[in-house]
Amino acid sequence: MIKEAGEVFNVKKNKTMIAVFLTPAILMFVLVFLYPIFRTILMSFFKIEGITDSMTKWQFTGLANYSKLAGTSLFRISMWNLFRIWLIGGLIVMSLALLFAVIITSGIRFKSFFRAMIYLPNVVSAVALATMWLQYVYSPKFGLLKNVFSSIGLTYLSKVQWLDNDHKFMALLIAYCFGMVGYHMLIFASGIERIGEDYYEAATLDGANKINQFRYITFPLLKGVFKTNITMWSVTSVGFFVWSQLFSTVTADTQTITPMVYMYMMIFGAGNSMTERNAGLGASIGVLLSICVVAVFLICNKLIKDDDLEF
Repeated sequence: MIKEAGEVFNVKKNKTMIAVFLTPAILMFVLVFLYPIFRTILMSFFKIEGITDSMTKWQFTGLANYSKLAGTSLFRISMWNLFRIWLIGGLIVMSLALLFAVIITSGIRFKSFFRAMIYLPNVVSAVALATMWLQYVYSPKFGLLKNVFSSIGLTYLSKVQWLDNDHKFMALLIAYCFGMVGYHMLIFASGIERIGEDYYEAATLDGANKINQFRYITFPLLKGVFKTNITMWSVTSVGFFVWSQLFSTVTADTQTITPMVYMYMMIFGAGNSMTERNAGLGASIGVLLSICVVAVFLICNKLIKDDDLEF
């Protein structure tokens, strides 16, 4: 009886200790993560002039915010820009990141140096990086592209105004992709390094060349890494804001505006000559962007299956 009573006491003591240690983490999770999510979803059904207004000042509008966004041409343009950044930029970044990751992990000399150099743009702030592209790469007077194209005789390309309305979006996209390749390269490289050398040794003995080894070993075993990279790329693309602001002096520039910029306009009243100030409408944008990320994640899980693969 004494032994059983001691065991019961120890179980209760363990439960108490677990509760003591878990309670702060749960409270932080609720306050920092769950509460903002629920509040944002709730705000999306109201018209709110100031983001700090008390709930007594909120005006219930139902789904009016969402229908208004669907009927606003500027918001549709921002979503189209975001889709192009996600799709075209994603293809560029993922292709280059995978290529560099394969090269870096192929046993080349000075591996650490090249890895650091490719990742370096991620260390530099977006403001400094965008300024470099604007002032020293795309400059129509002394820019790097102008000098390079002039030196190799491509006069037409040297005269291209990269920052005009016809080329601004692509210039923005190229500059952004340049800064993102290194981050995704490291994720791909970590996945490749997890693949055992036995696979490649067996493939070499069977006469497989490097291309076939990549096709039948490396690429299939990177399916899970692809899902991670696509999800992370979707998250960063949805949060596209600073680059849009730096590449345009006009807040509502149709060539650079993204949903995050439109949200900023709605919540803080920027560009109020074209839009009204409505934090509830901004919350609706946040909800829609979150749904987009979740949809991409679910589609990736559905299309890219790696359950049957083993390292």
